Amino acid sequence: MRIFIRGSGRAARGRAGVPLCWIVGLLIALGVLSGASLHAGPAPPDVNAVLAKLDDLYKSSGSIGRVEMTVVRPGSTRTLVMRVWTRGEDRALIIIDSPAREAGTATLRVGQNLWNYLPRIARTIRIPPSAMLSPWMGSDFTNDDLVQESSYREDYSARITGRSTNPAGWQLRLDAKPGTVGLWRRIDLVVSDDGWLPLVERHYDRRGDLARVMRFDQVRTMGGRRIPTRVTVTPVDKQGHRTVMRYLEMQFNANVPESTFSLQRLERNR
Repeated sequence: MRIFIRGSGRAARGRAGVPLCWIVGLLIALGVLSGASLHAGPAPPDVNAVLAKLDDLYKSSGSIGRVEMTVVRPGSTRTLVMRVWTRGEDRALIIIDSPAREAGTATLRVGQNLWNYLPRIARTIRIPPSAMLSPWMGSDFTNDDLVQESSYREDYSARITGRSTNPAGWQLRLDAKPGTVGLWRRIDLVVSDDGWLPLVERHYDRRGDLARVMRFDQVRTMGGRRIPTRVTVTPVDKQGHRTVMRYLEMQFNANVPESTFSLQRLERNR
């Protein structure tokens, strides 16, 4: 079959007058073009399955872990090492072990309630819902990021928008559903072909402006799961600012008792 240019009435030809279909056929025979390059790429994944994978990636019936967080600012860098316990989707306890001046500082989430314990003043402070989107410990993560209150499936309408080449994977666009309370109006993300792991997330604020970029890498098997063990958050409007979260140890589906998530346990670390 010849390939025609619409309206010309003549077969399309190369520079030497050879029909284009002959050139394509020759390139295929020589292996320069493959049959795959002439057909559509891989079929896109089911968007709901992708969102479920992202929502549940770090969640389980109970988890115990150690995490390192490095906060980079122009002229300074500080690193926190902390222990983390979770139970289901609405229980979380985070206790800072180092550096010494911040050791014992803790964050507790139970349902919609969030508290910080400050050992320097031996005081527990309840964080109001309006502060869920405030920075946590001076980092580029918010309180919501740490306790993972928002849900891709419940809070966003999503669709696959195509392929990404750098990094390679599927591109998704998530738009906040009407009535959703949160900082992000839209999230663009890229997931890997292998296991739909997150690679890049771009978060847009309520005005529609790009506010920050999250990158996920250093994929390892930890606690029986294949997960990105490093997450880097970079705000776009603050030059020289970034926060790197690195998972050091993780146990998933661990037996974490309900008593772990109490104000008494929160304050016990003083």
